[in-house]
Amino acid sequence: MKLQLAVALAVSGVVATAFPAIDADAQATVIGSDATACIAGGGPAIHANIVGLKDRIGELKLELYPATEEDFLKDDRDLAKQGKFFRRIRVPTPQSGAVSVCIKAPRAGRYALLFTHNRDGKNKFDFWSDGAGFPSNQKLGRARPKLQQAVINVPNGVVTIEIRAQYLRGLGGFAPIKGD
Repeated sequence: MKLQLAVALAVSGVVATAFPAIDADAQATVIGSDATACIAGGGPAIHANIVGLKDRIGELKLELYPATEEDFLKDDRDLAKQGKFFRRIRVPTPQSGAVSVCIKAPRAGRYALLFTHNRDGKNKFDFWSDGAGFPSNQKLGRARPKLQQAVINVPNGVVTIEIRAQYLRGLGGFAPIKGD
């Protein structure tokens, strides 16, 4: 089964070495209001496999921003007032299994993607308990995230990425949880 999946990815134009061969039965169900864009392979969309969650409480969010310093992490209401693109997908944290979330992009291009694990259920990022992650999977540390950590190129189809969740870990700032 692993070989068949790797061959199918190679034949469909996806570089098989970019994605480790996995059993089809072990793949996550794609969740979120944009799931059909990833399942049908329609795109343009981002299929984000989220790993390293601290626990299975709260909700998960993907936010897609214009990939500019000015717009990255800007309030969505301000982006809307300026006529700029912004998209957010919220899903309850699955109680078990792999986590796979889809978010549509308006067109192929360069964007900035933010993942957050909203553990307390409030609609505001809690620095002390919530988690975050970006496509680069670089350790976030204590500084404000940089645009380059979040940049992703979205094709006309679907791009699949893995985002490793990071949580506050003492004086060193945000990092993946131990053992992950």
